[in-house]
Amino acid sequence: MHRILSIFANKRNIFVLFSALLLLSFQACSRENDSKVIDFNKRIPDPQPLVHKSSDIPLKFAVGAMISPKATFVHYRELVDYIGKGLDRPAELVQRKTYSEINELLGEGEIDLAFICSGPYLAGKDKQGFMAVATPLIRESDRYQSYLIVNRNSTLQDLKDLKGGVFAFTDPDSLTGKIIPAVWLAEIKETPETFFSKVIYTYSHDNSILAVAKGLVDGAAVDSLVWDYFQEKDPKWTSLTRIIQKSDSYGIPPLVVSRNISVNLKERLKKTLFSMHEDPEGKKILNGLMIDRFTAPSEGWYEAIRQIEDQSNHLTRQRHATQDAQK
Repeated sequence: MHRILSIFANKRNIFVLFSALLLLSFQACSRENDSKVIDFNKRIPDPQPLVHKSSDIPLKFAVGAMISPKATFVHYRELVDYIGKGLDRPAELVQRKTYSEINELLGEGEIDLAFICSGPYLAGKDKQGFMAVATPLIRESDRYQSYLIVNRNSTLQDLKDLKGGVFAFTDPDSLTGKIIPAVWLAEIKETPETFFSKVIYTYSHDNSILAVAKGLVDGAAVDSLVWDYFQEKDPKWTSLTRIIQKSDSYGIPPLVVSRNISVNLKERLKKTLFSMHEDPEGKKILNGLMIDRFTAPSEGWYEAIRQIEDQSNHLTRQRHATQDAQK
């Protein structure tokens, strides 16, 4: 009897052992089926680098002349957006303090198009390689002037009355705000340094108007387009000034494009600008800027500016020669 129980116990132990091994085998199979097998022969393609379409790249538009962008930001923002829409490109409005900064950015391709003063246009078009594509007509005129202004309540009547006073120029490269009044002084054998007791630079025509209106300076030379704009739209400050001298008329500041602009984009820009006044939305924007329409520029319009700059340089050389002879 004892022998039978021993045999039965051994068989039971074998059965338990066999069952455990079988269970472990099932678990191993289950784990094998659940595992992820990596096939190193398969290749996952690298993601392609993000390529920007030219239509996604913003056009950068700067305003450096004509009507002050500071005081008419809304209208210029509308103009920039309109041009961007016409070219199917996003557009950004860029503002800089000086004309020379804008010229340099145009030359470097950091901005694509800009309104610049006629003087800096002539000075930079060959050096920086930009070109004029359009000019605004204001009251059907492609001309503008320099206005010599004083406070309305002053007794000053002409340039000579400003001797010993404080004077405001706008920018060292401005035709109407610096070059022309400097020539006026040279014609009477004076310089800003010898004629005025103090000279300041305001870096915008509306700031020069404000300085005269508030009596902060005795006189200033400003862009006729800017003075006329405020006199019609908001004469709060221009009404406190008085024009005592006007220059000859010169070619109006152009809209220029960087040399990096493609021919196709340049032609589309011209088409957008030249038809702008025929579109109700475009017409409204132009009215806000007191622009009748855009037209193609003529290099002949700027020849007189080159002559006055040559005259300024000639008078400066003469003055230096005279000073040297007196030493």
